[in-house]
Amino acid sequence: MRASGQGALVTSPWIAAAFALFAWWFSTGAILFAVRVADRANRGTALTVLSLPVFALGVWGLSTTFHIETPMAATYAFLSALAVWGWIELAFLTGEITGPNTSPCPEGVPEWERFLRAWGTVAYHEILLTAALIAILWFGWGAPNAFGLWTFVVLYFARVSAKLNLYAGVPRINVEFLPAKLTHLQSHFRIAPMNWLYPVSITALTFATACWLERLYAVSAPADVTGFALLAAITTLALLEHWLMVLPLPDAKLWRWMLPAPKRQDTTREMADGL
Repeated sequence: MRASGQGALVTSPWIAAAFALFAWWFSTGAILFAVRVADRANRGTALTVLSLPVFALGVWGLSTTFHIETPMAATYAFLSALAVWGWIELAFLTGEITGPNTSPCPEGVPEWERFLRAWGTVAYHEILLTAALIAILWFGWGAPNAFGLWTFVVLYFARVSAKLNLYAGVPRINVEFLPAKLTHLQSHFRIAPMNWLYPVSITALTFATACWLERLYAVSAPADVTGFALLAAITTLALLEHWLMVLPLPDAKLWRWMLPAPKRQDTTREMADGL
């Protein structure tokens, strides 16, 4: 159904984009803070279980907004996708849903073995993300309000791209926020000047951003303006995340100031050129 009014939400694309930026920053910081506190107290399992209502709220929000076309519904759909995504990422960072391999990768192993070991570190997490993606596509494809669906799609493929680039090799890899249970992941990353996938990832994300901006320019309905502004912003942030793999910018400072000290200082470091 399409609501006749615009609702309480201001439909300026600039406000919607700023809101997406804040939601990304705040939700990332909240997850990092919660994981750091749980890591210090060895309460990763408790945090994962106690935060399940966030996941449930995200699922409920997506399901109830698929057929509502208002700016507020577009925003709720966007936030609901972030909630589903955020809980799955939290479950990964607490070490509860990762993969069967929890050992560092030995040096000098063949590339096929290195890939299998790397896959083993994230297998359960990737399966859960893919299952969530399939479920959202199944129930939301063709719905009037698909902004939550597309938000999850962007997050999914951007994250898969980021992980593959970290595996293949990039100049800068920030592991400062890895909790103690995931320090073995460092050994599966590779510092390298460039890899063949990186230009493809940058091109694809740039194209996706341009597509959302074109849609934003072309539409006039308030719900569509809000939704495409949110999508353009979150895709631009995914693009920026990829650029930070090569640009010497202190992105960790966005959250470092708000987090308690890690459980073990010697397991937290930043892998970067010149460090």
